[in-house]
Amino acid sequence: MDRIDLFRTFARVVECASFTRAADSLALPRSTVSAAVSELEDRVGARLLHRTTRKVSPTQDGMAFYERCLRLIADVEETEGLFRDASAGTSGKLRVDVPGRIGRLVIAPALPAFLDAHPQLDMELRLTDRAVDLVEESVDCVLRVGPLSDSGLIARRIGDLRLINVASPAYLEKHGAPTHPAELGAHTAVNYSSPSTGRVEAWEWQEDGEVRTTAVRGRVTVNSAEAYIACCLAGLGLIQIPAYDVKAHVDEGELIEVMPGHRAAPMPMSLLYPHRKHLSRRLQAFADWLEERLKKDIL
Repeated sequence: MDRIDLFRTFARVVECASFTRAADSLALPRSTVSAAVSELEDRVGARLLHRTTRKVSPTQDGMAFYERCLRLIADVEETEGLFRDASAGTSGKLRVDVPGRIGRLVIAPALPAFLDAHPQLDMELRLTDRAVDLVEESVDCVLRVGPLSDSGLIARRIGDLRLINVASPAYLEKHGAPTHPAELGAHTAVNYSSPSTGRVEAWEWQEDGEVRTTAVRGRVTVNSAEAYIACCLAGLGLIQIPAYDVKAHVDEGELIEVMPGHRAAPMPMSLLYPHRKHLSRRLQAFADWLEERLKKDIL
């Protein structure tokens, strides 16, 4: 292997946390991948990987070297593509992780147009609502909704997701429509439990420039958006939910907005990826397309 191929091989091992998975993704024998990393360690004079029978992980030197490798690989790929048609740079495979309902309702239906515009690009679209380790799981970018933790990732702010309060006609006929959060004590909500923490989310609204919360009695608690909407449609209580999520139900009169003057604070939506300076052309193309698509459809 030449030096840049050694760098690519090492980076793939770090990203896959496995010699075997890295070898499969590169279509190389495992022994070739292992020998390449050993050669690279001899060249740089440092141990780059911790090796166990179950997992491979970078040493402190290895992580620093991995970060430098990514920059060098990106520089080489960008230099090689200087005189190619711009569309030729959007080739290869892009691995993307997005929230489940946004993926199903918004991204997947619109994806054919994006792939038609980039015929040399393949995509692995993963739908999850949990935190994702981009390096360990070999993901190029993730779309996340809500406040971000200090993960060390680069965040590209897409916009704010508007939330509304809704109930079914059957619920409102039986219990009446609340006009102010002070009336929620006489009402029932479908409670939502965070899949990651198990914590039941409080009812939230904005008033006089402040965010306020209260607990609302609920006989049913769910941990998925599908169940949340289904229980609301069944008349089991009020819910707070992104407007795009129930747009079709509201348009059909199956759900009705209540307390429009007391909505929860919008939730920030961000695209996360590891490196600011060296975005691949395929990732840049997808990020630009996704931002335009989301602003058109749900923001």
